[in-house]
Amino acid sequence: MSNEEPYILLVEDNPDDVSLTLRAFKKQNVVNRVEVAGDGAEALERLFGVQSDPTLPSVILLDLKLPKVDGIEVLKKIRANERTKLIPIIVLTSSKEEVDLVRSYENGANSYIRKPVEFKDFLRAVNRLGVYWMLLNERIPEK
Repeated sequence: MSNEEPYILLVEDNPDDVSLTLRAFKKQNVVNRVEVAGDGAEALERLFGVQSDPTLPSVILLDLKLPKVDGIEVLKKIRANERTKLIPIIVLTSSKEEVDLVRSYENGANSYIRKPVEFKDFLRAVNRLGVYWMLLNERIPEK
């Protein structure tokens, strides 16, 4: 088991959404380290590549509409790997497509959240995310 502090992996290609998410975490006093992957390929490299972090994230916030490798493919690859298959994955997307919701759950998402448009609503969502996934949820011990 690692002694590293738990961290959040944010997989998001939109710089405005990254800034908004980081700002919301800070405003809601979510103090965990946040690592950002700007596309699906970078997320997979961080988890499985030669230079991957030996410590797994406590939770992954995953956008669906990503360049290079889309969010559903990232989700499938994470779930197919013995080392990463149990990491909680929250799909955090602006998609209102029912097919995206269904495909996310079919492929192992733990939660599906539509990004609120208003910052105050986004703050409330981030606060709830932080409290539940970083404080209340029990992490699976790393081997």
